[in-house]
Amino acid sequence: MTALDAPRADTAAVVTAVPSSSRGVRRPAMAAAAVVLLVLMWELVKVTVPTDGVSVAGVRVLPRTDDGALPHVWAVFTVLGEPEVNVAGSRSVGAAILASGTFTFGLAVCGFVLGTVVGLALAVAMARFVWVERAVLPYVIVSQTVPLIALAPLIAGWGGRIAVAGYAWQPWMSVAVIASYLAFFPVAVGMLRGLRSPTPAALELMHCYAAGWWTTLVRVRVPSSIPHLIPSLRLAAAASVVGAVVAEISTGTTGGIGRQIIVFAQQATGDSARLYAAVLGAAVLGIIVTALVSALEYSLGRYAGRLPSTRGRQR
Repeated sequence: MTALDAPRADTAAVVTAVPSSSRGVRRPAMAAAAVVLLVLMWELVKVTVPTDGVSVAGVRVLPRTDDGALPHVWAVFTVLGEPEVNVAGSRSVGAAILASGTFTFGLAVCGFVLGTVVGLALAVAMARFVWVERAVLPYVIVSQTVPLIALAPLIAGWGGRIAVAGYAWQPWMSVAVIASYLAFFPVAVGMLRGLRSPTPAALELMHCYAAGWWTTLVRVRVPSSIPHLIPSLRLAAAASVVGAVVAEISTGTTGGIGRQIIVFAQQATGDSARLYAAVLGAAVLGIIVTALVSALEYSLGRYAGRLPSTRGRQR
């Protein structure tokens, strides 16, 4: 028996997808504590590690900690109010990161939606037909071993040759496709495992009702898959942001946070605070997209509760 075939102990366990009030308070508190711990570790390294780093036998084992390589945390936030360029009336660094982050946010959401649709379709097809799983699943797994930085120029090149009804392929479309490439995998694998999670008693009950495969899918398999799908969607959301940022850097797409990171990296000769501010903006963007996915947990949890009762029918 494989991990995908492992049944759950009780179909009522899907109700755990609905967050309790204590869990709703605990998660933000743990997230805030993690941020505080990261800041403390950052400043601890800044204080304890020598400015030139630590080298052993001529090999650097710890990086430099001077302001050009590792600025203080407050310096990263202070630079957000500085002008982006030394020109009167120019926007601030924070405004530039916000604008580029908004652009990347739209591309990441497009990639997430596209990847989710593809992943769900593949999971349903693999759950319905064994031959589809045997033919597709190995390639789905192998696809994640292809370096994204090598795949991005290929997708951009292929997309540049596409024109439908007079509409040419736009560079942002390549970024969305690359983001979906990372997003579809966790959705496909998680949903496939969830579709196979109902107990035999629940499936026997639907068989006694003379329900077809589609009815069983909607009434039993999909509700049972919610506890597996929700973590997969979170991973897909984070992966879509990573894919969008890397794709912007690899394809040279302007306007996004990925391109902004490159620009600030070129300006980080004497002060890397701007570079870290852009990286911080990308991290916040990932948190926002993941939080939006978590907002679906309540509604999906309510749907997961609509399972046929099997009490008194189990052998």
